[in-house]
Amino acid sequence: MQSNFVKKAYAKATENPAIILSIGFFVLISIGGLILSTPYVTRNGKATGIIDAFFVAASASCVTGLTPVNTAYHWNSLGHVVIIILIQIGGLGIMSLATLIPLLLRKKIGLKSRQILKEQFNIDSLSGMINLFKYVLLFTILTEVLGAIFLAIRFVPQYGFGKGVWFSIFHSISAFCNAGFDILGDSIYPLRSDALVNTTIMLLVIIGGLGFMVTSEIYYRKNFQKLSTHSKLVILITIALILVGALGFYFLESIEGGVLEGEGFKGSIFESFFQSVVARTAGFYSVNLSKIKESTALLLICLMFIGGSPGSTAGGIKTTTFGVLVIATISVIKKEKEPIIFKRSISDQSIKKALSIFLISLAIVILVSFVISVTDGFKFIDILYETVSALATVGASRGITESLSNIGKVLIGLCMYLGRIGPMTMALAFGLKAEDKMIKYPEGMISLG
Repeated sequence: MQSNFVKKAYAKATENPAIILSIGFFVLISIGGLILSTPYVTRNGKATGIIDAFFVAASASCVTGLTPVNTAYHWNSLGHVVIIILIQIGGLGIMSLATLIPLLLRKKIGLKSRQILKEQFNIDSLSGMINLFKYVLLFTILTEVLGAIFLAIRFVPQYGFGKGVWFSIFHSISAFCNAGFDILGDSIYPLRSDALVNTTIMLLVIIGGLGFMVTSEIYYRKNFQKLSTHSKLVILITIALILVGALGFYFLESIEGGVLEGEGFKGSIFESFFQSVVARTAGFYSVNLSKIKESTALLLICLMFIGGSPGSTAGGIKTTTFGVLVIATISVIKKEKEPIIFKRSISDQSIKKALSIFLISLAIVILVSFVISVTDGFKFIDILYETVSALATVGASRGITESLSNIGKVLIGLCMYLGRIGPMTMALAFGLKAEDKMIKYPEGMISLG
């Protein structure tokens, strides 16, 4: 009888793509954490604490970038290889690796695998799924190789051929996957005036955060007017957020007492755009984030919370979720019958989903920030920054990660996991399925506002 129960539970779980993705990432984090806890992957030959090891594994697998230890100095070359493998698998998604093997063996990809890929890439149709998957793999490899070549122009002369090539590959993968891990020791800060390195990192982060569906449409259609409503909205919101973030960061931090003071006009503009780009998706930094003003920190928290786009390597509630909520709000203010964007209406279902994602994510941020504020004695703005950074899988920190208590590290690690899976996906995976009812209840009148 127990065997039948287990079989039924297994069958029910495997029928739900969201559950498979959730379990897949949990397994990846567990394997990575066990490896990183061994003394064979550290520079000093000593084992890493199990909580710290699992924290780094979760951060790498969930392409976040938060870490309680310095990646460059704590881990040896083998540790760096383990971390970048976790980043690459986490960035592409668990099912990408599972599907790649039968694809290489020229075996047919089953319906169940296609459904899981559909959930992973966050698209609505199974049509052309395998072609999209092939495009994702090829596009990822080519983009990361091209990024590594540009970075090698700087890194090889500076670090020598072998080390320079390795540094180029590591940071290209980390940037494209929006992870933010670095093995330079202090992120991009020492190279903040290097236009080539900063531009390459920014472009990799932006491309990785647009989403594979958007980049494929841009490549094949080559005309903004021919793009889908989804792609147009993603591009519009992405450009708007980068500009608003850069201008906001510049005006807040270029005045007296700001981190841009003394950097010069050109340097300040460049660093402002860099921080605006990476704030939504990756944990790199070109300024000392612990010294930015609280008003600037709040601006970056908002950008992190929004994050990248669906079907990308980035986290957050996503640009389209934010866009739909803004458009719906404007529609209500203008007393329009339905929200319209690019001569297309937005369905009630899309608005409900966007609102659900926003509220679930906001609830997680408030709850985790509250608990950590009780268990750890940091400024609340720093705790809020850390929590949003984790849930949005950004990886930026105001310098409190390594000082978090074990409870704080567990909660932040859980946020990274939820952020990579997606709060809505997790809710759908383990939530109760509503029964179909034939009854339609009369509408209740509720006063709002």
